[in-house]
Amino acid sequence: MTTDATDRRSQLAAFLRARRARVTPEQVGMAPGLRRRTPGLRREEVAQLAGVGVTWYTWLEQGRPINASEQVLASIARTLDLDLAEQAHLFRLAGLRPAAPESSECATQPQVQTILDALDPLPAAISTARYDILRWNAAYESIFPGATLSDAYRRNSLWAAAVVPDCCSAFVNRDEELPRMIAVLRSNYGDHVGDPAWEGFIADLVDASEDFARIWAQQDVALQSSRLKVFRHGAVGELRMTATNLQVVGMPTARMVVYTPNDEESRLRIEHLRAHPGLPVTDHTH
Repeated sequence: MTTDATDRRSQLAAFLRARRARVTPEQVGMAPGLRRRTPGLRREEVAQLAGVGVTWYTWLEQGRPINASEQVLASIARTLDLDLAEQAHLFRLAGLRPAAPESSECATQPQVQTILDALDPLPAAISTARYDILRWNAAYESIFPGATLSDAYRRNSLWAAAVVPDCCSAFVNRDEELPRMIAVLRSNYGDHVGDPAWEGFIADLVDASEDFARIWAQQDVALQSSRLKVFRHGAVGELRMTATNLQVVGMPTARMVVYTPNDEESRLRIEHLRAHPGLPVTDHTH
């Protein structure tokens, strides 16, 4: 075993012992018992409550080279009443990827909307790794009302990009942007394989969009990055903007995307949209 792995096992053992000592029998519904020489739960009690073998758990606390699955560690974390930071630390010490908290819960904090509103007239929104739009400001809504206000687009920017006809797409260069969005989705999907919400969303998109189904099958992957994007709006014409993606602390599976006008003409067109809310985004109807 490498020195790094040995150190990690040693830290894992020390962490478990410290957290076990913090939990009293009364906290987990057990009688306190007699002659407890040390505070907290005994190893056999943790093993019983977590549904694992006493010997296996003892070896884990001794730093022995054994493997622990996500399910077992999650059960131990619940038994020891670990908070989110402690759970993530436990998983990392065991060499596993920590489970990410739900970004949608963090995005409901009123401070998040205050920040987005303060960025106006720069269009800005909070989106998940699956392109669900959780919160947005008025400038963002003026450019993408279909994605934010229409149930038909599920408040999801990828759904809006993939399902609408080319003539109604917000992208001038949809043939370039849609494959990239799908490649980023594929990259993020690696962390959510088997998740019913993700699997259902992808299956729905495959059924709703031949373009998505074809591109998804190509297995391309890409990372999210800041880049120039060219949109079109039926009332003002083209909008050339740089999309900057920012990570928000507390929302590890989401990002804040802020659009900055790339030229003076685009800036003035966004101001016009803000001054005249409700302008149609397309110049035709189906």
